Amino acid sequence: MIDWLKRASTDPEIDLNGTAVPINLRRHNTAKRMTLRMAPDGSEVRITLPRWAHGNEAIAFANARRDWLCEQHAKVPPRTAPGPDGEVLYRGEAVRVEWDEKAPRRPALSDDTVRLGGPKAGLEGRLQRWLEREALSLFESDMADYTDAAALSPVPVALSRAQRRWGSCSEKSRIRLNWRLVQAPDFVRRSVVAHEVAHLVHFDHSPAFYALLGEIYDDDIKRADRWLKEQGRSLYASFG
Repeated sequence: MIDWLKRASTDPEIDLNGTAVPINLRRHNTAKRMTLRMAPDGSEVRITLPRWAHGNEAIAFANARRDWLCEQHAKVPPRTAPGPDGEVLYRGEAVRVEWDEKAPRRPALSDDTVRLGGPKAGLEGRLQRWLEREALSLFESDMADYTDAAALSPVPVALSRAQRRWGSCSEKSRIRLNWRLVQAPDFVRRSVVAHEVAHLVHFDHSPAFYALLGEIYDDDIKRADRWLKEQGRSLYASFG
């Protein structure tokens, strides 16, 4: 169980590359040590604490690792909200946004352009909902491919807006996948689906799990993993 720590009158922050970044403290009852990470979008520093640790120890922990945090913060691409005549990423390619207030509100993709109408103020939200619908459709198709390859029946798929994980598989045979993967190249998105399908058989990362993943995934898993490690943060550059 994770409990939010009570905050002081002033929430903790740390200066990273000239920017005041909030420090988000969470206490985990089973944690044995403090762990530190940067949010994928660079919006906060996250520290998980054991139940015995004090908040001031966590702040000191972050400051002791300021150089590393600065490096991670510098790697986060600048936030660019999609707008008229801008671009969004779709399946690894930049797609132009064409907006006309009098056009239908629902985005429609044609060639390398996504066209939509409605009030300008809601443009970003409509584009994100379109991407989420596209993501779910692609995930369900990928799921059918990989469960068939593994001689399994397809399981329900749900979208995730997680800040840390690309996918997860519950013991109830339900798979959740990060909608932002619709922005990645197909081989990357499909690698995550194949990974979670393999977990339906092996709920661990044992040699048997990786053997099954290698059997059902139809591309180079190391290449896909490398892309996510090196470029995964770029998927958080657009949308809130």
